[in-house]
Parts: sequence; C-alpha cells; structure tokens
Amino acid sequence: MEEGSSSHLAKRFATGLVTGNADDFASLSGTVAGDLFVFGDIRDVVREGKHLATGEDTDRLVLGLATVGLLVTAATYVSVGGVAPVRAGLTLVKDARKVGRLGEGLTKWAGRSAREVVDAPMLQQAVASGSVMRPGSTMTAIKAAFRAEKAGALVRLAKDVGRVSEKAGARGALETLRIAEGPKDVARAARLAAAKGGQTRAILKVLGRGALLLATGAFNLTLWVFSALLALFGFLSSIKATAERMTQSWLDRKKARRLRRQMAAAAEPAPARG
Repeated sequence: MEEGSSSHLAKRFATGLVTGNADDFASLSGTVAGDLFVFGDIRDVVREGKHLATGEDTDRLVLGLATVGLLVTAATYVSVGGVAPVRAGLTLVKDARKVGRLGEGLTKWAGRSAREVVDAPMLQQAVASGSVMRPGSTMTAIKAAFRAEKAGALVRLAKDVGRVSEKAGARGALETLRIAEGPKDVARAARLAAAKGGQTRAILKVLGRGALLLATGAFNLTLWVFSALLALFGFLSSIKATAERMTQSWLDRKKARRLRRQMAAAAEPAPARG
C-alpha cells in the first residue's frame, strides 16, 4: 500500500520536519528530529511570532516552549550536552501538544508558564519591524523578548520528562504527559520511572494518574494486591475451565453409553411369534 511505502513515510517525515505539523508517527518523527537539531524551535518561533505580529491565532504554549528550547540548546552547546535531557524533554512536551496528547491540566499550567517566558508585545514589535536586510538587529530584538529568568519552571518540567523518557522510553513519557495534571505529577512519574524502568508505561496504562499519587510503599502494596488479584483471577479461571472440561467429559461418556445401549437394543433379534 502507498501509505506504508518508504516514499510516503519519507514524505510525511519531511512534512513534519519542515512545517512542524504532526498527524501520524512519521510526521511526528520529523518534528522531533527538527527540534533536536534546533531547526524546529526556530521554525516554531518564527511561525508563531508572525501569527502574533499579524493578530492571527497564536499557540502561545508552543511559542513559549520553542523559546525555552532555543535557550536550552544554547546552554547545551556551552555545557557539551550537560542539559541534553532537558532539550529532549522540551521536544516531547511540544510535540505532545501538537498531536493533542498533552493533558488538560498540564496544558493550562504550561500555558501560563510559557506566557511568562515571552514578552508578547516586545516580540510582536520585533517581528513586525524586523527585516531580512538587518538579520543581526532583528535577532537581537527577538532575543530581547525572551525572559530567560522566567524559564525555570518549564526547564524543571522538561528535565523530569527527559528523565521519564530515559528510563521508560518516549511512549512512557507521552503517556505521562497525557495523564499528568501538573508538574508535580510529572516529577512523580520521573521517580516511578527511575524505580520501574520499562514497566512504567504499562503501570500508567493500568492505574492511570492513581499510580502517580501513591507513595512508594503504598504503590508497591498496590502492585502486590493487583498481582494477587490477577493470580486469583487466573486460579478461578483455571478451576472454571477444569470444571467445564470434566462436565463435558461426563456428558460425552453418558451420551456414548446411551448410544451403545440403543445400538445393542437395535441389534437384538426380534422375539419369534407362536
């Protein structure tokens, strides 16, 4: 099929890389690649900044996350990858937002935090008055609209998301972002991922946000109870299956005996008439 062909997947990847729009796994991979190589953040800042300057609908959350991404990327180069998990975490948060997998509570919190990072009027003016003929002054004006001192909350969130991704994989991180109501939930998920590793996503799928609200001891107890219930269910299912097999076997034997009697009766010679 064309949708599964290499050329189609490559086209969707390129679409995600260039536009930042993701509606399938291939295009999402493109947006992630773009973000990891800075291009995606520049693309999103320019696009959303232009929307802001022209009065169009602006995704301020994506704009704020892209802004923090640029700040973090610069720090990554200075520290030789020391904050790479933060960079990866920001990418996951932004892309979860684009594909509609960022929970409502976390979306509201991150939106408020993102607004603090960007001086909207200053960015609007910088984009409106910017010119490709003056790239240096234009970029200086745009950078002046970014409040690096306000980025701490989003950086901490991204760091925790990055920790979940390292221990539980990208899908575990996306599942966390889907159910989390705020940064505290994500921090709890990071601790859970550190303890449970690759099991984290399955735990979150089964227990949902409840897994993030349990203390370590209570969580281990819950898992023990859950495992015990599964074992009990398996035991009862086994008993039920055994009883059904025994009943069916008894019915089959009874039916076979009745059939043999009927055949024997049919085989007996009829009594002679006097």
